[in-house]
Amino acid sequence: KYMGTKRFGLDGGESLIPALEQIIKRGGALGVRDIVLGMPHRGRLSVLANVMGKPYRAIFNEFQGGSFKPEDVDGSGDVKYHLGASSDREFDGNTVHLSLTANPSHLEAVNPVVLGKVRAKQQQLNDTDRTQVLPVLLHGDAAFAGQGVVAECFGLSGLVGHKTGGTMHVVVNNQIGFTTAPHFSRSSPYPTDIALMVEAPIFHVNGDDPEAVVHAAKVATEFRQKFHKDVVLDIFCYRRFGHNEGDEPMFTNPIMYNKIKKQKTTLALYTERLVRDGLIPEGEIEDMKAAFQAFLNDEFEAGKDYKPNKADWLDGRWSHLDRNKEDYQRGQTAISTDTLKEVGRALSTAPEGFPIHKTVARLLESKQQMFETGEGFDWATAEALAFGSLMTEGYPVRLAGQDATRGTFSQRHSGLINQETEERYYPLNHIREGQAQYEVIDSMLSEYAVLGFEYGYSLSEPNALVMWEAQFGDFANGAQIMFDQFISSGESKWLRMSGLVVLLPHGFEGQGPEHSSARLERFLQMCGQDNWIVANCSTPANYFHILRRQLHRSYRKPLILMTPKSLLRHKLCISDAADFTEGSSFHRVLWDDAQKGHSDTKLVSDDKIKRVVMCSGKVYYDLLEERDARGIDDIYLMRFEQFYPFPAISALKELERFPQAEMVWCQEEPKNQGAWTFMEPNLEWVLTRMNAKHSRPEYVGRAASASPATGLASQHKAQQNALVDEALTLKGE
Repeated sequence: KYMGTKRFGLDGGESLIPALEQIIKRGGALGVRDIVLGMPHRGRLSVLANVMGKPYRAIFNEFQGGSFKPEDVDGSGDVKYHLGASSDREFDGNTVHLSLTANPSHLEAVNPVVLGKVRAKQQQLNDTDRTQVLPVLLHGDAAFAGQGVVAECFGLSGLVGHKTGGTMHVVVNNQIGFTTAPHFSRSSPYPTDIALMVEAPIFHVNGDDPEAVVHAAKVATEFRQKFHKDVVLDIFCYRRFGHNEGDEPMFTNPIMYNKIKKQKTTLALYTERLVRDGLIPEGEIEDMKAAFQAFLNDEFEAGKDYKPNKADWLDGRWSHLDRNKEDYQRGQTAISTDTLKEVGRALSTAPEGFPIHKTVARLLESKQQMFETGEGFDWATAEALAFGSLMTEGYPVRLAGQDATRGTFSQRHSGLINQETEERYYPLNHIREGQAQYEVIDSMLSEYAVLGFEYGYSLSEPNALVMWEAQFGDFANGAQIMFDQFISSGESKWLRMSGLVVLLPHGFEGQGPEHSSARLERFLQMCGQDNWIVANCSTPANYFHILRRQLHRSYRKPLILMTPKSLLRHKLCISDAADFTEGSSFHRVLWDDAQKGHSDTKLVSDDKIKRVVMCSGKVYYDLLEERDARGIDDIYLMRFEQFYPFPAISALKELERFPQAEMVWCQEEPKNQGAWTFMEPNLEWVLTRMNAKHSRPEYVGRAASASPATGLASQHKAQQNALVDEALTLKGE
């Protein structure tokens, strides 16, 4: 059936199936309760059917064009050889839960996602020796040797914040990568030599000898359970047909495929051996084949009318959540004054006799003053207050990133360092008895694998605030595959929610092309179907509320958050205690500070405002300070704190006050970058609905540029002054 349709068959590497069965069986006997698998397309349908127990009729239905998801669930779906599944398997009285993680075509990209899922499950089970949850990764030989994320995951394997007690790697070594022979695709003798970087044992075994493969799988499983280290099983086999079923391998590999044509199948070789050894009567195999063929025919017919069951994406730890409704959920994010003070005491206290750096000691004194006076809360304190308040409510907080404990800009200091012993003390873990825990991880110098790990963690744990922070937002593109293939589209393709928070330092302060832009425009371009939240907060309080909102909604969405650099210590970028406590909440659109009396300027009445300058992030404070310095009172500054989902109604309500005014969008980024191309059509929609005199916004900002920012300090200053001046200069002046 379906000749030429892609299925990426396992033909030539069939011994993978009994190998996996043995891993499940032996693992179950050695205490494994849960196995999380990640694998490429090759052999996936065989694994789904023969290992995971996915109904054959469901697979046949997908070949016939049916959907894997129920009709009442929206989303794009995905091709059948990318889909995940879960099931329970029992061997010798031991039940093991299996989950196969959905993945894209990007080979090996799923690896860190699997590891993150495993780490979260181990945390949930309090599996401190890491023997109850087992990660199993399947690889092709070319990808295992070629994809850098493989080495990154080996690099994670022994690190305190990311280790999982060892991963079992199974390489389906069919000695070819699409059309590329090994001598063109790697420099090492074996595709598995990359595993030598962590001294992992590697078992090379002949795929045409199923019993040897099963024995090697058994020993490998025992090694992992005893030593809690990575181990590799290299199944030396071949690919009987082309890369896919519509491919002709003789074009590029005629010698190899002439040999393969003459090679008996693994099944034929093993059948001959069993008959020769008198272990099975001759002809019985044929009877078994005929019976299975009849079964497949029945399943094929049943597949024509097959309907998927209710989606299983909101069960287990997700059962208290639901799908995103169209109504906006602000969430109950304010905290009590008592909680604020309780967290504040912990944040401003170091243990007795614990010598800390004098600068850090001054920071603690400063925090103490904030909580005593209720004024001057800066960015880092608001963040810590969000973390601490969530933990008092029972929500764990996990933050990973390069230099995350201290913070790239020395702003966080969430771990106090003993200046004599380098012992660490985490104030957030000492708020009260019975609180949830704060885990901050100074990650290895990788974006791709570490972000993938944290995304995987968030897939298994919806009841924790899981965050990844880039050292600078510019470096996020080192993990671009994770954003494109998983975080932005995983729910639409695979029905898997994530509440991951991504913190991306962003802002133009003259630091050059590589330390200015988190490429906001790329994240906005990927927005659609309410797939994630993209925001750029400009006040500590709004940052506090948006973090807490992640866990105080009835659904989970990834949050892509532009975070500040110079605003971390800006005298105007502060909040008061009242901004965190009862009656406060997150605001998607923020008002002009002059409106609240937080500015030296007293604005004219709404009907006399001549221009509204809309912006986001740091540039607001540049505009505010310059407007106050010039004494301008007829230009209103309005901030968009959340870009997506676009707050159309909130924007409409604010802008309706100024139907006569010029409308300007001001940004620091070049015109071909930043939010302009996203905001222009959205603002035009708003301005048209309110019958504004000026129905299209004007652009103010840097000219289009190949590079995000200049590397010359003088040029940066001139550009910044020019855009601020243009934004504050009315037409005709």
